Amino acid sequence: MWHIEVARGRADEFHQRALPAPVEPTVWWFDVSVPALILGSSQPMDQVDLDVCARRGVDVVRRRSGGGAVLLLPGDATWVDVVIPPTHPAWTDDVGQSAWWLGEVWADALAALGVNGGAVHRGAMVRTAWSGHVCFAGVGGGEVMRNGRKVVGISQRRSRNAARFQCALYHRWDAAAHAELFRRPGPSVDDLTGLTDEVTAAVDDVRAAFAAALATA
Repeated sequence: MWHIEVARGRADEFHQRALPAPVEPTVWWFDVSVPALILGSSQPMDQVDLDVCARRGVDVVRRRSGGGAVLLLPGDATWVDVVIPPTHPAWTDDVGQSAWWLGEVWADALAALGVNGGAVHRGAMVRTAWSGHVCFAGVGGGEVMRNGRKVVGISQRRSRNAARFQCALYHRWDAAAHAELFRRPGPSVDDLTGLTDEVTAAVDDVRAAFAAALATA
């Protein structure tokens, strides 16, 4: 059984949320109330133009999982965290393969929404010139690709007690909004255009399709 919760608030509040005790299979859907640029755990802060972020009202938040930044604008993206304990059947000690099962769940959910042809990345990490800046510029294990573009990004934080997978997909990808938040030299609008295959389905429909796919995984 999965514990499912939907919450709304600022991104920093969500990232500070403690894991359930004891850890149980959990799905946390989260709607951001304020725009947020969420940096990877080791991403240099000096990549970000903090003055522009302040003028645009964008919170700058650091997550505990790795990868490049994810820009969440209210209504533009779906964000969900999936938490499992080591006793869960999907758990694997191989970090390179640990998100594959979740990518399959997402591929099935997307197919149910009419977004067919999603493929789970099972190869080595794919890094590009700007993947250190922007999550959707690279590809990691378990992430879902379609037509050469990323549909679902997944990062994870692991401990002995839990794996917390943080997933995002975009309903609207705004390359210009991303590019202006980074210091020069940083990615241009052209560099970030077309990185993702947008999902036009409503958020509630995405959640329902994901729940159905998860239940049969």
